[in-house]
Amino acid sequence: MDITIQPIVTEKATKLTDKLNRYTFRVSQDANKYQIKALVEQLYGVKVVNVNTAIVRGKNKSRYTKSGLLRGKSVGYKKAFITIGEGQTIDLYSNI
Repeated sequence: MDITIQPIVTEKATKLTDKLNRYTFRVSQDANKYQIKALVEQLYGVKVVNVNTAIVRGKNKSRYTKSGLLRGKSVGYKKAFITIGEGQTIDLYSNI
């Protein structure tokens, strides 16, 4: 099984990082907490204290066109909140 992980860099995620030393990632739907923890420790070389996950549902979208109303849905995803040890950091901008 191949697990993908992408950091989420938004204002809310940055505030969590500054206050609680908690980083936010977008992960594969079928990944569990143990796999996410192992992958983050391997990739970034930090000690993971806690992993919380949340499933984000896709939003309903609609727009008006010449042919009428088009309805659709955006894709849902899984979000992981990673709390790391005190005094450790993850440099998310090193790969840019």
